[in-house]
Amino acid sequence: MNIEQVLTSKVKEAVKDLYEVELPSVEFQPTRKDFEGDITVVIFPMLRFVKGNPEKIGEAIGAHLLKVVADVAQFNVIKGFLNIIISNSYYLEAFAEISSTENYGIRREKEKGAVMVEYSSPNTNKPLHLGHIRNNLLGYSVAEILKASGKKVYKTQIINDRGIHICKSMLAWKLFGDGETPTSSGLKGDKLVGNYYVAFDKAYKKEVGQLISEGRTREEAEQQAPLLQEAQEMLRQWEAGEPEVVSLWKTMNAWVYQGFKETYFNLGVDFDQLYYESNTYLLGKDVVEDGLKSGVFFRKDDGSVWIDLTDEGLDEKIVLRSDGTAVYITQDIGTAIQRVRDFPDINGMVYTVGNEQDYHFKVLFLILKKLGYSWASHLYHLSYGMVDLPSGKMKSREGTVVDADDLIAEMTQTAASISRELGKLDDYSEEEKEALYKIIGLGALKYYILKVDPKKRILFDPEESVDFQGNTGPFIQYTYARIQSILRKATEIVDLKINNNKQNISLHAKEKELIKLLLAFPDTISLAAAQYSPALIANYTYDLVKEFNSFYQQVSILGEEDEQTKTFRVLLSAKVAEVIKTGFSLLGIQVPERM
Repeated sequence: MNIEQVLTSKVKEAVKDLYEVELPSVEFQPTRKDFEGDITVVIFPMLRFVKGNPEKIGEAIGAHLLKVVADVAQFNVIKGFLNIIISNSYYLEAFAEISSTENYGIRREKEKGAVMVEYSSPNTNKPLHLGHIRNNLLGYSVAEILKASGKKVYKTQIINDRGIHICKSMLAWKLFGDGETPTSSGLKGDKLVGNYYVAFDKAYKKEVGQLISEGRTREEAEQQAPLLQEAQEMLRQWEAGEPEVVSLWKTMNAWVYQGFKETYFNLGVDFDQLYYESNTYLLGKDVVEDGLKSGVFFRKDDGSVWIDLTDEGLDEKIVLRSDGTAVYITQDIGTAIQRVRDFPDINGMVYTVGNEQDYHFKVLFLILKKLGYSWASHLYHLSYGMVDLPSGKMKSREGTVVDADDLIAEMTQTAASISRELGKLDDYSEEEKEALYKIIGLGALKYYILKVDPKKRILFDPEESVDFQGNTGPFIQYTYARIQSILRKATEIVDLKINNNKQNISLHAKEKELIKLLLAFPDTISLAAAQYSPALIANYTYDLVKEFNSFYQQVSILGEEDEQTKTFRVLLSAKVAEVIKTGFSLLGIQVPERM
């Protein structure tokens, strides 16, 4: 039982003894920096149940706590706030437990059931770009945080490998490619196919312009352009299984998959299960038939099938067209059900998809609930805002996207440039430098994106992200490396344990603050999992690093004369470093041993 739980029980006990009132809850907050104390009981909410002066009530409760709670050393009351000072022995005991816990903060006991986290889900007509990077980093990190909180997790993506978009790239390659391959061009397969998507758009726009000049309206020109009609015919041939079209589709998709594989490896994300739209696009039609029979759906006069969600504040949604073909949400219904068939222990799913799809997922989740699936009440749309650059918005068709591989390379180069300016790597080999530049560059990119609440839009500035000061990945990595340097110098004492005579250690205020933050780590993981928010982990880690740097500046570690105190401070530093490393691992970020 932690100190807040103990105090909750004893404050309720005090109010019952003093005022014969049962308090439903007790409100705590961290003690303000300008007051003395470690934790504060807020008296004002009690005034609904206890009549009297808040300061006198605080004094009475404080006096009671001082008598019955051994870890309460002192208290003071400022207006309606009871500031409680916790004893040194409590923090020393707490730290002794923390320091002896392996993988501190990570929950060992696994909950029943599993969660499937979907992220990435790219189209196979272009490389991954900056928007995909935010998607991948969020999905991967949320999966890792959920695992750390005690859940079994399956990471998955659905690859959008069919449809008019891939046919456009295929057609352009047939018309303009002259047999070009990734091997012959020296390009990654996803980049090569993406180039032909851009080439299609340029040729298509030229045709549209020509038709408009001949007197067609823009709408007519866009529909009647020969290239688009050829691409649509190619899609019909693919759906009919025409061997030549299917063979080209397989070949070009294979190029893209290999390209994606390299990007995922460089980005440091992975998946447990892949789904392909070419295998799932017909799923869900049988579910619609069952839903018609049970009254979940209804058929209109033209034969199309709909669901009425007006009672839920939404509108009517089509699930089957009049010709019997499925719409996108039909496929999503079928895919969700298929996933649970594939992994029967799934009792929840997280969909990492941009906020432009918020309405789609409201409808999807409601439909699955109405169809009676128990796991449908545990579906979550991890909705996120767009990533912008100072240069403006990205457009895939025009080839103005920020390519993921290029951005990763640019971040590494930026980290190299700034590290050279700082001049701290003179004793590193070139190989060590290159490895470190990548760790710093990727850490900067990931942290800059993940420290922001997922729902917020981001303006991404590569140079700002690689700053070695402030709330950045490199600043936190540098602090970790600094602690490792301290530990290397302290090798003769770091393996010692604090002996049982803990009362001889007089804790500095900065040591107490560090222990308080360390104690908050498991709850931070739980909260981040409950809110699907890596930002909570990122900003917790930054707060821990800020507090450690303040401790480092104000307290002597290796220069401390008292061996017991020196040992304690080294062990405290080591645990801070371990939590930084664990926190960053949940964000998919590495930490360097030297920097």
